[in-house]
Amino acid sequence: MIDNSLITLNENAVKNNVAFIRKKLGGKIKISAVVKANAYGHGIEQIAPLFEKYGIEHYSVFYYSEALRVYNCLEKPATIMVMGWLCDESIEDAIKKGIEFFVFNIERLNAAIKYAKAHNLIAKIHLEAETGMNRSGLNVDELDQAITAIKKNIEYIEIAGFCTHLSGAESVSNHLRIQNQLKKYRKMLATLEANEMHPKYKHVANSAAAFVYPKTRMDLVRVGIMLYGFWSSTEVFIHYINSKNDNTDPLKRILKWQSQIMAIKQVKSGEFVGYGISYLAQSNITTALVPIGYYSGYSRSLSNKGRVLICGCSCSIIGVVNMNMIIIDVSHVSDAKVSDEVVLIGNQGNLEIKVSAFSEISDELNYEILAHLPESIIRTVEK
Repeated sequence: MIDNSLITLNENAVKNNVAFIRKKLGGKIKISAVVKANAYGHGIEQIAPLFEKYGIEHYSVFYYSEALRVYNCLEKPATIMVMGWLCDESIEDAIKKGIEFFVFNIERLNAAIKYAKAHNLIAKIHLEAETGMNRSGLNVDELDQAITAIKKNIEYIEIAGFCTHLSGAESVSNHLRIQNQLKKYRKMLATLEANEMHPKYKHVANSAAAFVYPKTRMDLVRVGIMLYGFWSSTEVFIHYINSKNDNTDPLKRILKWQSQIMAIKQVKSGEFVGYGISYLAQSNITTALVPIGYYSGYSRSLSNKGRVLICGCSCSIIGVVNMNMIIIDVSHVSDAKVSDEVVLIGNQGNLEIKVSAFSEISDELNYEILAHLPESIIRTVEK
């Protein structure tokens, strides 16, 4: 475990976000909490039990290894859906455990049938349709083949869902493309239902689509980034507040990332700081060394650009972000000392370092920044 920093999750923020999204979607629509990429960097083992506590009963992951982590950390049985990678052995294990998974090619369907037959069990699958994103999914001809195969083995297959993935609902530039996708999805769904196959859940929407295109909510919404307190894009947030009198953000950030000062140093005017010659002290300055670097998920692109909070003050990173360290100018923080808290993301006093601030400096998406937080950082939960 990395013990040079700590990630803290705020339980009240989780409660707030789940309640807000549930109220917005309505009681009849199932929320599937997307916890892929280590729950967007928040930690599957820490966040999934919190979602469970506040009524989430359905979880979406990308890798089967993530599905197992969710499976093992919940107190009660829940629906777990693998949207991406499983090897054949994992398909077999998923069927045994009742874990659901996407079928986006005939090979995976054949494997599901094979293992379900071998164990006299039912494979719970979500047929994924290719509707125009050109990534994964069954095209029209492949859907016909899948229907034929399922009919021959209907006692071993449960169609838990019929789904697709929309190509960028967070941006108005994709509007026409998404409309075309929805038309194709409905046409393929009609083919499925004409063959007496009625999926338990019809689902196409992620966080952005659920807010921008209400008709995409259907039976289930795969909610990811918004559960963690972030809007999919500024466009989505503006779309939401345009219909409101109050422009206050209803979502609350869950995650706080902090470290501490490991050393204080005086640097004379005219001296370079850190590797190379990227930073030259223009006057006598005081620096703080913090044991965080790009190994810990703090991007090198934040060199000479990033900011942190120390003693309630905003402080600049100077010099190059190292593998394991950053150097902070604390000349204006008279009482900074070794072991003082350093906030990398989150609040300290009246100030806040937002994930969006990282995005503006580094050109990384908030998704990227969160997903890059190493799993080995200790994560705790607080009220």
